[in-house]
Amino acid sequence: MHRVLLAPRAERDFRKLGPDVQKRLDPAIQALAENPRPPGCKKLDGEASLWRIRVGDYRIVYRVQDDQLLVLVVKVGHRREIYR
Repeated sequence: MHRVLLAPRAERDFRKLGPDVQKRLDPAIQALAENPRPPGCKKLDGEASLWRIRVGDYRIVYRVQDDQLLVLVVKVGHRREIYR
C-alpha cells in the first residue's frame, strides 16, 4: 500500500475548491493508496513520471514513487486550468 501526500501547491488548490467538489475528489485521492494506477489513469506526455486521473471535470495530477511506496499529488483543479 502506498502513502498519499499532497504537495503544498496541491493542498492550496484543493482548499480553494468548493466543499461539494472536495467531497467528490477526496475519495479518489485516497484510493490512490490502494491502486496508484487505477483504470482510466493516463501518463502525461512530456512530463517524467506524472499521471492524471479524471473525476468529472476535475483532474488530479500526481507522481508515483514505487521505490518509496509514495504517491505525491502535485496539482488538483478544473480541466481547463490544470495544464497551464
